[in-house]
Amino acid sequence: MMATTHNNFALCKRQSGFGVGVVFGFVFVFVLMSLLTGRARAAELHVPATVEAGQGTSISVGGSGQGTFYLLGPDDVIKRAVGLGSELQIQASEVRTAGSYRAILCDSSSCTAATFEVKAAPPAHLSFFLHPSRVPVSFPDSIDATAFVFDRYFNLVLSPTTVDFRIAPAGGGDFLRSSSTRYGTAWLRMGSTAHEGPIQVTAGLVNGSGKVEEARVIQQVAAEACHLSVKAVISGNIVTLETEPVRDCSGNALPDGTVVSFTKIDKAGKSTVDTPIRKGVARTQFSVNGPAQISVACGVMLGNEIAISGKSI
Repeated sequence: MMATTHNNFALCKRQSGFGVGVVFGFVFVFVLMSLLTGRARAAELHVPATVEAGQGTSISVGGSGQGTFYLLGPDDVIKRAVGLGSELQIQASEVRTAGSYRAILCDSSSCTAATFEVKAAPPAHLSFFLHPSRVPVSFPDSIDATAFVFDRYFNLVLSPTTVDFRIAPAGGGDFLRSSSTRYGTAWLRMGSTAHEGPIQVTAGLVNGSGKVEEARVIQQVAAEACHLSVKAVISGNIVTLETEPVRDCSGNALPDGTVVSFTKIDKAGKSTVDTPIRKGVARTQFSVNGPAQISVACGVMLGNEIAISGKSI
């Protein structure tokens, strides 16, 4: 009886020992999971709201142990191993492109993310367009100048920037007009000046390192003909016609190649000859049959009429 009691006591002791081990095992797992869970909660990112393009910055990384950091930018992805609970340095070369960036930190159990914006650096470059390449003189709202402002990494500078347009017509008389950018773009519309020849438009801005300028040139050409006049020389039944130098209303000579139309009406009917201006004048010949009426036109301008009767004018 005593032996049985002793054996039962030993069995209970072994069973009790086994139970304590199981309990200690559960406690260990619980504590480990708590530590892991607590570390996952502590793995945090603290990023700046905005960063200037090409300027390095730092990101605070919470927690302890090791993790993996990702930086997703507009045109690149960066991955690196990091120690949690430290300051993570972002190099200037990693944030040169303006736009939205997403920082992601992962440890063994979870990931956390944060976003920040990279803004363009100060203005450093201009892209300048001037339209059209040729324009008639004294033509209102005929010239368009458009300038785009970029930083040194060629990000479009969205903050308002003043762009100066300097206009230099042929023969002098320079003048200046200014425009403030909207969404990185400044523009100017103006009329052409009264005299033919090249006109240079220069777009410029002032930044911390000096002045940035871009120049373009367009050609101002004569406008429509004005005060068109023609004279005739008769030889037999052949009439030679020649205009006076063809000019616009500002006195600019129309360019060679401009078409002048001569029209003759006689017994044979009506005939028209189109001839280009050469060296400022237009020439042509008609054969006439009896009395004739001859007129001249260039674009919308009508010149004088000539009446021919036989061999005399």
